[in-house]
Amino acid sequence: MSDSDSFIDEVAEEVRRDRLFSYAKRYGWIAVLAVLVIVGGASYNEWTKARERAAAEDLGDAILAAITLEDRVVRGAALTEIEAQRPASRAIIDMMASSELLESDPPAAAALLLSVADDPDVQSIYRQIATLKAAMIDGSGLSDAERRERLDGLTLGTGVVRLMAEEQIAYIEIGAGDMAGAIARLQQVSADAESTPGLRRRATQVIVALGGELVLPEGLNATDLNGADTQSGQ
Repeated sequence: MSDSDSFIDEVAEEVRRDRLFSYAKRYGWIAVLAVLVIVGGASYNEWTKARERAAAEDLGDAILAAITLEDRVVRGAALTEIEAQRPASRAIIDMMASSELLESDPPAAAALLLSVADDPDVQSIYRQIATLKAAMIDGSGLSDAERRERLDGLTLGTGVVRLMAEEQIAYIEIGAGDMAGAIARLQQVSADAESTPGLRRRATQVIVALGGELVLPEGLNATDLNGADTQSGQ
C-alpha cells in the first residue's frame, strides 16, 4: 500500500470517527433515555408486584383477625370495617359479614348483600349469590314484591341459581295463598334436568305437602327420592 493510500484511509477513518461522535452527541440521549425507561419500567413493575403482595397479605391478616373473634356480632362489625381495594375482595368480605350479622341484625345482613348485588363492578356470580341470599333472609326488611322482583331477574339466567330463585318465588306464592302457582313452579323445578338432588328433594316434599302431583324427570321415581332422603339422613 502506498503512502497516499494509507493517508486516504486515515482521513476516511477520522471522518467516520467524527461522524460517529457527532451522531452520539446529537442522538446519544435517546439511547440513554431508552435504557432509563427499560430499567425504570422493570423497577416499577417489581415495586408494584411487591406492593400488591403486601396488600394481599395485609388483607388476609385482617380477615383472619376478624373471623377469630368469639362474638358473631363483633366478627361482623370487624369484617365490615376492613378496607378492600378490589370489588371482588369487597364482595367476599361483605358476604362473610352478612353471615355473621344474620341472626342479630337481619336488615343489616340483607343490606350488605344487596350492596354486593347492586355493584356493577362485582362479578356476576357474586351478585347472583348475594341477591339470592338476601331474598332468603327472614326479617330482611324487603317486601314480597321487592324479593319477587329481584328473584325474577335471577330466573332469566342459567344453572342452579335460576332454579333456587324459582324455589324461593314458590315460597312467596305459598305465603300469598297461590298454592296452584307454587305447585306448578315447584313441579318445573323438580323436573328440570339441571336440578340438584337436594333441590329436587325439597321441591317434591313441598309439592306433596301441598297435595300436588309429582312430575319427575324420565328415569327418576319417588323411590329414588326416598332413597336419597334415607342416604342423606345417615
